[in-house]
Amino acid sequence: MALEIGVLIGFLVIFLAVLLGPFKIHVIEENLEVFLFFCGVAAMTLSGFVEISGTETGWRMEIIEEALTAPLHVGEIFGIPIGIFQIVLVVGLIIYKWHEPIHKAIRKLTDALSPKIMAFLLIVVLGLFSSVMSAILAAIILVEMVNAMPLSRKSKIDLTIIACFSIGLGAALTPLGEPLSTIAISKLSGAPYHAGFDFLLNMLGIYIAPGILAYGILGMFFIGKADPKDIGMKAADYNETVKDVIMRAVKVYVFIMALVLLGDGFKPIIFEYFIQIPSGILYWVNMVSAVLDNATLAAAEIGPALSELQIKSILMGLLIAGGMLIPGNIPNIISAGKLGITSKEWARLGLPLGLVSMAIYFVIIFVLKI
Repeated sequence: MALEIGVLIGFLVIFLAVLLGPFKIHVIEENLEVFLFFCGVAAMTLSGFVEISGTETGWRMEIIEEALTAPLHVGEIFGIPIGIFQIVLVVGLIIYKWHEPIHKAIRKLTDALSPKIMAFLLIVVLGLFSSVMSAILAAIILVEMVNAMPLSRKSKIDLTIIACFSIGLGAALTPLGEPLSTIAISKLSGAPYHAGFDFLLNMLGIYIAPGILAYGILGMFFIGKADPKDIGMKAADYNETVKDVIMRAVKVYVFIMALVLLGDGFKPIIFEYFIQIPSGILYWVNMVSAVLDNATLAAAEIGPALSELQIKSILMGLLIAGGMLIPGNIPNIISAGKLGITSKEWARLGLPLGLVSMAIYFVIIFVLKI
């Protein structure tokens, strides 16, 4: 398969629109979920003009069903489907109902420990336990904790971004944490790896655990003293309505649906070019997961024929880059939506932190070969 130049240009235009649109056009930033949805529709439509041997592309009933159901079903508890939409909605309603005692407890805890220690614990504990509580729940806990802490807006944004890098890394340690890890285990379940529940923990734990600890220490340096003019939202200042809670869940639903369409729509590019790239270069190319669904990229790139080094490089590249921009990870999407963080505000720290992290891990994996 060789992509026609017109199709290739079309994909490039969509990718650049997704990457740059939120930074350049205010109305896109204000309606990011809808914008990404239409970009996903465009990518799916364009992929219909491409044929990939053994793989279906373009609009088909199963991808429409996946886009509609993905936000509603990431697992089951006692046979009941549990999804991102339900979790965001239910937890949002719980916080709406009991926000005053929750925020008072958080502020008392922050006063007792100090904001810096609290920030360290948030980043490290949520990062380590996101693999068992899921990245979604970890992100919801994060934003409520951050919202109630007596910090300036800048400190809150910095803390949230660093914590989302930590959560994104930690969630990959078990299949419970996020879709990427579930797909990786599924792809490697047969010979020669016979991947089980603890496969990624054993393979990536040596990289991820120190990374989470490093993010925790870094977070302490980004937390300034409490600003007398901006001492955080007290319980009494809470003015969210039930409508706000519902609309936030709806926006998350549209966001996830858009990422499913974008990821599947870009399959021709992934299959034509990505899977043929050497692992050292693919590690850097996978920075596109900052705007594309990393689970889709993992599904296309990972297979039992790969060496352990190749698997490590692919997964670490996808996981780290996912923290760079808001669309890169579910925790980013939830946190930015709840705290009102703009794409520019996220990129101000997310991009340099992601690039430095990528460089450090590149040296560890490819140069030191640890």
